[in-house]
Amino acid sequence: MQITLTNTGKRFNREWIFRGVNYEFKAPKKYAITGSNGSGKSTLLQVISGSLTFNEGTVLLKNGQQETDNQDIYQYISIAAPYLELIEEMTANEMLDFHTQFKPLTISKSEALQIVNLTKAADRQIRYFSSGMKQRLKLAQAFFSNTPILLLDEPTTNLDAEGTALYHQLINNHTASKLVIISSNDKQEYEFCDEVIAIGDYK
Repeated sequence: MQITLTNTGKRFNREWIFRGVNYEFKAPKKYAITGSNGSGKSTLLQVISGSLTFNEGTVLLKNGQQETDNQDIYQYISIAAPYLELIEEMTANEMLDFHTQFKPLTISKSEALQIVNLTKAADRQIRYFSSGMKQRLKLAQAFFSNTPILLLDEPTTNLDAEGTALYHQLINNHTASKLVIISSNDKQEYEFCDEVIAIGDYK
């Protein structure tokens, strides 16, 4: 699995957030997109995911030798990000059941909840979760989706030391064959990455 950006640029109104991005992301490597708050790293991640359109250049996803239409890119990607909301009226079990209608999991729902320490809260509505519990559920959805690409935006947001250790455990145990791209300005979230891209280089 490979994602290739060629002269890719994104602007809001007349301001270019980034421009002239030429980069190849290949599985099974891990990449970090770094930069200060508001620098555009999350915007680049959203462009890669297909959730934001770009204004110039191309974003091409290849599965082996076969090119994939940008409209179908979501089938290959799982993502965890602060701006993606959970359905708070659902329980954790119901949320994962709903999620698997679109993307199957690599392990059972009960195993996923056990790994992220949410077994006891499995039948509690998400509205009653702490911010850390919600983040662990987001990570479970992303890491255990049966997709070749994993995108993570500030993945330890709202996590305590135990949750951060869980994040590193998930990286170590469940990403061996995946293409992983992490948007972050916190080194502990990406220190294991093979390559680091500074979004400031594309202003």
